[in-house]
Amino acid sequence: MVTFGLADTEMKLNSSFANSDLGSKQARAAFHWGGTVFALFLLHMNQTRRRLHMLINLLVLYLFASFPAILFKLYRGQFGFWIAFLAVASNLFFPETFPVPHFILFVILPNWLADRLRDDNVPGILCLVIAILIILTEICRAGGLENCQCSCYCLSYWFSIACLFFFTVLYLAA
Repeated sequence: MVTFGLADTEMKLNSSFANSDLGSKQARAAFHWGGTVFALFLLHMNQTRRRLHMLINLLVLYLFASFPAILFKLYRGQFGFWIAFLAVASNLFFPETFPVPHFILFVILPNWLADRLRDDNVPGILCLVIAILIILTEICRAGGLENCQCSCYCLSYWFSIACLFFFTVLYLAA
C-alpha cells in the first residue's frame, strides 16, 4: 500500500510538470500568433500613414522571429519562392505600390541561420530588443513625452506596440 501512495505522488508530480509545459506551449503559441497579428497590423498602419523605413525593417525582423511555424515552413518552401519572385517583379515595375522586398528575408536566409534565429530563447530576446527599439523610435519621433498629441490612430498604434511588448515578455516568462 505504501508503494501505491508513492506512485500517486509521482503521478501528481509528473502531471504538474506536464501542466507547466502546457503553459509554456500556450505562451509560445500566443507569442507566435499574437505577435504576428500585431506586427502585421503595425506594418499596415505604417504603410497607410507614416512610411518609416526603420520601423518596417524592425517589424520584418520581428515577424521573422515570431511567425508561426506552420506559416513559416509554408513561406520558406516552394510557395514562398513564387511569392518572393512575384514581389521582386512587382517591386521592379511599381516600387511605390509594392514595397515588399523586405519579406524576401524569409526565403533567402540559409536554413542553419533561420533555425538558429527561431530556437528556444533567441526569438524572445530578439523580439524584446526590437520592441524596445520601436518604442524608443516612436518616442523620439513624437518629440518626447511632453509633446505627444493623442488621436484614435495614435492610441491604436501605441496599443499595438504595447501588445508586441506584452507577447514578447509572455514568451520569455514561460
